[in-house]
Amino acid sequence: MTLLAALDFASVAVFALTGALVASRSQLDIVGFIFVACLTAVGGGTIRDVLLNRDAVFWVADPTILLAAVAAAVVVFFGAHRLESRYRAIVWLDAFALAIAVPAGVGVAMGMGQHWAIMMVMGVATGCFGGLLRDVVCNEVPLVLKQGEVYATAAFAGAGAAVAVVWFGYPADAALLACAGVTFVLRAGSIAFGWVLPVYKTRPPRPQSPKQS
Repeated sequence: MTLLAALDFASVAVFALTGALVASRSQLDIVGFIFVACLTAVGGGTIRDVLLNRDAVFWVADPTILLAAVAAAVVVFFGAHRLESRYRAIVWLDAFALAIAVPAGVGVAMGMGQHWAIMMVMGVATGCFGGLLRDVVCNEVPLVLKQGEVYATAAFAGAGAAVAVVWFGYPADAALLACAGVTFVLRAGSIAFGWVLPVYKTRPPRPQSPKQS
């Protein structure tokens, strides 16, 4: 198994766990668990592969990836009640999945010889869109859109770190490791220490000065 294939497989497994946990919060049946887990697991990578026009979408080329997502859904269906805080588990698992999926997206684009900007966009798409689809389907506020959350920013920063490492002449594996490290540190810092981005706040309009006669 190549490094990229391993990253895709790992991100699918962890994202599937988060999808199934969100399904448990919505009290879905086991079919709902499997649907949401698979949607979360392959959503970002599917969008990436379609945009890059790969010969085969990654889970079509290797259907065992879907089996891993289904297995994760079944495990959570029977074991989610044992967790003290399912929301906290979702947030932390999602952070791990993001740190795996972003370098997977960057690595695929890099391997296809894409421009550095496309590498960054594909990293963010792979990392963010599965969770976004999961939260929308389950009527949750998407983590990526929550006020001030360092989520998409962590993905952009990680992808940017990979581009920088390659620009300085280091091998692709080092770039992907740097991508994973930066992404996880920023996202984990946001969760553990409350790092947030500045949020736009509306202000009352300025009073208009009276027109001079």
